[in-house]
Amino acid sequence: MVTFLSGGTGTPKLLAGASEVFSTTETTVVGNTGDDVELGGLLVCPDLDTVLFERGGVLDRGRWWGIAEDTGTTHDALREIAEAAGLDDGPQYLDADRQTAGRPIARWRRFSGVGEFMFIGDRDRAVHVTRTSLLDAGHTLTEATARLAAAFGLDTDVLPMSDDPVATIVHTPAGAMHFQEFWVARGGEPAVEDVEFRGVDEARPTAAVREALADPVVIGPSNPVTSIGPLLALPGVEEALAEIPVVAVSPFVGEDAFSGPAAKLMDAVGLAPSTAGVADAYPFCDAFVLDEIDDTSLARPVVRTDVVIDGPADAERVSRAVADALELVGAGAGPGENGPERTGTKGTGTGGTGAKGTGPERAGPEGVEPEGP
Repeated sequence: MVTFLSGGTGTPKLLAGASEVFSTTETTVVGNTGDDVELGGLLVCPDLDTVLFERGGVLDRGRWWGIAEDTGTTHDALREIAEAAGLDDGPQYLDADRQTAGRPIARWRRFSGVGEFMFIGDRDRAVHVTRTSLLDAGHTLTEATARLAAAFGLDTDVLPMSDDPVATIVHTPAGAMHFQEFWVARGGEPAVEDVEFRGVDEARPTAAVREALADPVVIGPSNPVTSIGPLLALPGVEEALAEIPVVAVSPFVGEDAFSGPAAKLMDAVGLAPSTAGVADAYPFCDAFVLDEIDDTSLARPVVRTDVVIDGPADAERVSRAVADALELVGAGAGPGENGPERTGTKGTGTGGTGAKGTGPERAGPEGVEPEGP
């Protein structure tokens, strides 16, 4: 069994090749819900849906958002009506008193649907209608997600991190705003002063999540602050991760982020925007998968490969490196033979700060290193 912590597009891209390495029926994915929004009365769960669509074979892999070849008839009509009526088509975050009214799961992330500032495809919208209707009928978000996973034919368990509301709020000189307003509506351009996970102190990981965190954990190359951070901020999660083997794939090559606002957000919360900063963000992590040209020195075990994921073959390569790293720290999650320190066609490197467990090293196509001095 293995559990992936997922958010944004980084971990879903890794999952595109993980099924070649890890059994889908023995894989659980725990998704970030801090990015969720209620838009026009519908609960949209971008990070959960990306996993559902990827695993279900319908994801738009050009955008890593929504359903492939989806139409936008309703979205376009909403935009046209707003323009014809002279209504604002920008993000309209509802007034403070309305943020805590209505569905509890939608607290602090409620937007008007007028003008619909986020593109929602027609088939994608059907998912949100179904989810919201299940919630209104008394189902938890975990239960609703399981029903949707069944509809898409998944044999992998997909879990929201919590059935309680947690909203990622970005603080900027222009004021506080929900992450989707910061990233989608404003293109990530505002300066960031801080990042808040509103409601996280009162939220709890579900029983299913707590059970999943008893298995070896993989953190994909997602943004450590807004994609993985809300999950780690839940009470008890970091403590659980300190007790099990954890491997993380860095979303940086040295100081260069693959995509998205990771560097800006890490800097805002006091983390170096680099692989070294990722290691600081994950003190519970036992081993890392780094790019072969990333010369960051860590004192925890490192497996090196080309970590850029542009397609399924890349995702499989990185997934095999993840399996190597799990084996290295004694989790035994991947194929291959135990052996001495490995070198291979993908290169080698050195390791950096703070270590936990180590284990046997494995032979394979990528380069691996033991703990540094």
